Amino acid sequence: MASEKEKKLFPAQKVESFCSQVLTKAGLSSESADIVTKSLMCAELRGVYSHGVVRLETYLQRIEKGIMKLSAPITTEMDAPGVALLNANNTFGQVAGYKAMQLAIEKAKTCGNGVVCVKNSNHFGVAAFYAGMAVEANMVGWVFTHSSPAMAVFGTKTPLIGTNPIAIAIPAGKHLPIVLDMSTSVVARGKIRYSALTGQSIPLGWARDPEGNPTQDANLALKGTLEPVGGPKGSGLSLIIDILSGVLTNTVLTGGVKTVTDMSGPGRTGHFFMALDISKFIDPDLFKANLDKVITDIKALPPVNEGGKVFMPGEIELLAEIKRREEGTPLDKEVVDMLNGVAARYGAAPLT
Repeated sequence: MASEKEKKLFPAQKVESFCSQVLTKAGLSSESADIVTKSLMCAELRGVYSHGVVRLETYLQRIEKGIMKLSAPITTEMDAPGVALLNANNTFGQVAGYKAMQLAIEKAKTCGNGVVCVKNSNHFGVAAFYAGMAVEANMVGWVFTHSSPAMAVFGTKTPLIGTNPIAIAIPAGKHLPIVLDMSTSVVARGKIRYSALTGQSIPLGWARDPEGNPTQDANLALKGTLEPVGGPKGSGLSLIIDILSGVLTNTVLTGGVKTVTDMSGPGRTGHFFMALDISKFIDPDLFKANLDKVITDIKALPPVNEGGKVFMPGEIELLAEIKRREEGTPLDKEVVDMLNGVAARYGAAPLT
């Protein structure tokens, strides 16, 4: 990957306006385009490039090929006091996910906890985007989703489970919120896909080639399997997330999700969203003050490396977002070329 000095800096607002313009030119409503764009920018500004603006091309290809619906009504299949099940009807995962977390937050205000699942959806970007919605409401947000086969269940050889991410976000006071956002593989497959796009090698320990050998070749890794984090622990966690996202929602059984780049049919993706209302347990201001003390105490501990800093989960990404909103976001030439190719197809102004 090119260093940030070798990339071109674009004002964050300019990139955001570009994505929104392309999506509306493609036929998405301004409201839905705004949601998808915010999800893409959340990833891009936090340095999670694999789920950032590079995804715009793939999403629109799926629309163009008739695999994903540009716009479809998100219907309610079940609605009870503390839980609900929504059907995305094969439209943008971001639009369905945003609506689901909004509903989970509203249910948590009444019940203390709100769980909303989504069926028949698609790739929804970074899970932290939705968990962060709960933080803004003084709640704890939990988000799970599953993905296409990329890892073997521990003790087997054939890829069956996905990199299935989990995000948990917790509000703090003077400190930044704690945001754990992780895949159940050593690295998200999107990072390997991004490395393949930009012609870079990957570190050993990320993946194996089709023959089961450790590899640094990103293209071979995409044809092989990814390594689960923590061996059987990551494998087991991935399976549980798959069950809660796919089996519980009756979307698809384990192994049936299609990768976002697979143009052979609908993604068949499910999501799980939960909001926990802190105020039902403790005064939110007291909770955040206590969490601030915990964070301050942790940061006061001696770092492993002399002169180093101690960061909380998600802090590096949140600091990067603040910096890039002020100074601009770096984009690889390959990504800019791809984006401008999409813009040309839809008659949108190029990103320059």
